[in-house]
Amino acid sequence: MPRPYLLLRCVLLLAALFGSGAFAQNRIYRCGNEYTNIVTRAQEKSCTLITTGPASVVPADKASAANLARPLARQDAPAQRAKDIEARTVLESELKKAQSQLAEIQQEYKDGEPEKLGAESRNHQKYLDRKAELKARLDRTEADIASLRRELARLPSGLASTQ
Repeated sequence: MPRPYLLLRCVLLLAALFGSGAFAQNRIYRCGNEYTNIVTRAQEKSCTLITTGPASVVPADKASAANLARPLARQDAPAQRAKDIEARTVLESELKKAQSQLAEIQQEYKDGEPEKLGAESRNHQKYLDRKAELKARLDRTEADIASLRRELARLPSGLASTQ
């Protein structure tokens, strides 16, 4: 009698060992915004192993894929030109505002030697703090002006603002 049980145990043990691989979750790797369970591809792209749990993958529907493949509709030329002119006008006004702000800060900063105000004559650290804050504002405003000039350069040439 003990023999059939031994044979049954062996069969169950083998089934458990070989059958469990079908139910086990494969390792999943993240490669940026892409997920894969192919080890060689993950190694090629230097992907990271996800240890949190199984990932759910939902395929995109065909309508969404078709919309993504279609190029964006370009506006008609007069409407686009009007938008470009408006953008140039706004950028130019912002540039003038930033340039006037820069002139005020430079006048107050006086090439790194601003005048001492009130309690700053008795407290040198207050003076140094205000001087550092003026320098930071000066640098920030210069960076803003450079950024506005870059944006203006990116706009199509030949646009005249209506100011």
